[in-house]
Amino acid sequence: MGNSWRVDETYIKVKGQWVYLYRAVDKAGRTVDFLLSRRRDMAAAKRFFSRATKQHGAPRVITLDGYAASHRAVAKLQTSGILPRRVQVRSCKYLNNVIEQDHRRIKQRVRPMLGFNRFETAAVTIRGIELAEKIKKQQFNLKPLTGKAITAPEMWAVVLAA
Repeated sequence: MGNSWRVDETYIKVKGQWVYLYRAVDKAGRTVDFLLSRRRDMAAAKRFFSRATKQHGAPRVITLDGYAASHRAVAKLQTSGILPRRVQVRSCKYLNNVIEQDHRRIKQRVRPMLGFNRFETAAVTIRGIELAEKIKKQQFNLKPLTGKAITAPEMWAVVLAA
């Protein structure tokens, strides 16, 4: 995964209430990680960064928006040793255009649904949408499933031919 992350949150409606979808992509637009949270606070941001770092390793640079809780969460994780001190944190709205455009793909799928009735249903649906987007971006490694290098279109052709 890339060593420069763009991180942002977007809103999704669940049972009439807004919940927050934390997302990170690298500078090439590949999805790093995502987390659906009921709250937009420092604890949720820490949970997101901890999980993303555990799965993909620490980035060299994290680009955040102006939301202070995200900045405080990264600082706390650096002092606790979960994120290395060498990780540079910056705030630039133009560099975050990559993630803002990537939110569009999620919003296009979620908007016609007019929100969700349960948080768990929203989480599962968003996991599926994120997986579909990873497949489109050719980020999903099919080799463990097939035993050989194969692309998603080739896999679909085999499935549809069966």
